[in-house]
Amino acid sequence: MTFIRSVLFNIYLFGGTGVIALILLVLLPFSSQEMRKGSQFWTRYVMWGMRHITGIDYEIRGLENLPKAGGIIACKHQSAWDTAIFVLLRLRTAYILKEELLKIPFYGWYVKRSGHIAVNRSAGASALKNMVADVKKALAEDRNVVIFPEGTRSAPGEPGTYHPGIAAIYTQTGMPVIPVGLNSGLYWGRRSFLKKPGKIIMEIMPPIEPGLKRREFMATLQERIETKTSELEAEGLKAGEQ
Repeated sequence: MTFIRSVLFNIYLFGGTGVIALILLVLLPFSSQEMRKGSQFWTRYVMWGMRHITGIDYEIRGLENLPKAGGIIACKHQSAWDTAIFVLLRLRTAYILKEELLKIPFYGWYVKRSGHIAVNRSAGASALKNMVADVKKALAEDRNVVIFPEGTRSAPGEPGTYHPGIAAIYTQTGMPVIPVGLNSGLYWGRRSFLKKPGKIIMEIMPPIEPGLKRREFMATLQERIETKTSELEAEGLKAGEQ
């Protein structure tokens, strides 16, 4: 049944995404806000299919810790699901993502028009400088900035490697950073065709206030995210046994 549901969901996902991508072409001349509304519609489409086709639901905990505007969010990254959920929670969101994604037809056009922050990871120090400048600009526009500190998806149980970009943002903006843990990889894994039924749980934790030294901040961020993620993974696995 899981295999059949996964086949149907992938048909639904890629077929519907193709149609929506064509429709969104009409929004390209309009403001980035209008393009983000289009992205939000696509996210709702995906979440509907997850719930009704694959049996994957989700629960968001700690929403009171998510700022309405102008915040920095550092999230665990296990699934494609993670890259969609925040624009559903807050329309004025800017993701930090790798520049190569801008080269993907349609998707790259929409990402760029939505005002997300693309980083050339091969550019070294200049990339870091440009990223921080773009983050400050997004914050000044009262947008929430979402970064995945590991830079790529990791499997459940894997801590991943936390990169220094988030530390640069933390120290140079003087803003609190909100850690987020989740267990999405249990159900929609990295490069996994199968989508397993269950409930994704994401927890938004209280912010790490400004003022820590870079090394202390990185250790605190990783400890909070990984500890919470391990707890949520254990909770998901336990629920699956019942």
